[in-house]
Amino acid sequence: MNRWEKIKAIDKALMQLKHHEKECHLCPRECRIDRSQNELGFCQTGCQAKLSHALIHFGEEPLLSGLEDCSQKINKGKGKEKIRSGSGALFFAGCNLKCLFCQNYQLSWENSGITVTDEKIAEKMLYLEKKGVLNINLVSPTHIILPILKALKIALQKGLNLPIVYNSNGYEKAETIRNLEGIIDIYLPDLKYFNSQTSKRFSSAGDYFKFAADTLREMYRQQPELVLDGEGIALKGLIIRHLVLPNNIEESFNLLDFIAHEISTDVCVSLMSQYYPCYQAPSEINRQLSVKEYKKVLLHGQRLGFTTLFIQTASFEKKEHKLPDFKKDKPFIWD
Repeated sequence: MNRWEKIKAIDKALMQLKHHEKECHLCPRECRIDRSQNELGFCQTGCQAKLSHALIHFGEEPLLSGLEDCSQKINKGKGKEKIRSGSGALFFAGCNLKCLFCQNYQLSWENSGITVTDEKIAEKMLYLEKKGVLNINLVSPTHIILPILKALKIALQKGLNLPIVYNSNGYEKAETIRNLEGIIDIYLPDLKYFNSQTSKRFSSAGDYFKFAADTLREMYRQQPELVLDGEGIALKGLIIRHLVLPNNIEESFNLLDFIAHEISTDVCVSLMSQYYPCYQAPSEINRQLSVKEYKKVLLHGQRLGFTTLFIQTASFEKKEHKLPDFKKDKPFIWD
């Protein structure tokens, strides 16, 4: 879909979603606050988005961030070529889920960011494209999808021509996601919990799986095929992330079973081992994931026959876990 078709799809989505500005029930929390009067619901966000950082991010899966051997080259004229790499990540403040163990708690819980206009967000998107990123990565967009869509329209009108990544916690309404058809190229949702007691304990969302399951079905309907370019970089598709929690591998087994049997074994699954207890992590998960636990979950995924299964072993090789600090200009750079 070209950018002019995306603009038409955005206009349609904004018309369908406009009523949420006065009575917001975009997500399962259904706070029904009046955003136009800057009333704050669970996500602690009013009518405008709060942006923490817009940067080139290399911490995503290789098909999103690229590597030296799988990044794109573009001709800049006069025989010069430029390497395009990194994901153009916009980290937004606020969150509709707020997991107790969130490593980005400065954004989700502390709401650390600056209120920005739609024009400013569009400016950041275009800046990142000029820097040579592979995509525009919307990190935690659920609660601010209206200002994001307005900003994206501005950026597209000014020439933005990159895949758009919807990077969310999975706690969505399928009916909201349905309005994003023709706009989002790559869905990158988490699938965190299966058991309602677990999701209630860790994220105050006992209905997490019910909504996440319907959301994944809708995302898969829109983007059923993972499409890569000649360099192995994602252009469209669905990538489901699952963070394995300590003492909770049965949850992981159940979630992988759901994806395999209810979505598809052809869908891309990213199995993450990077859990680190921080912020208000409850006692039962107040330790790092063990290699043994991760291997058991990985083996289960392999037995189910997923055709594309990303694994993460670097977290076990590091002697010290580094948390991003979003109060710094470069949150992912450590001295």
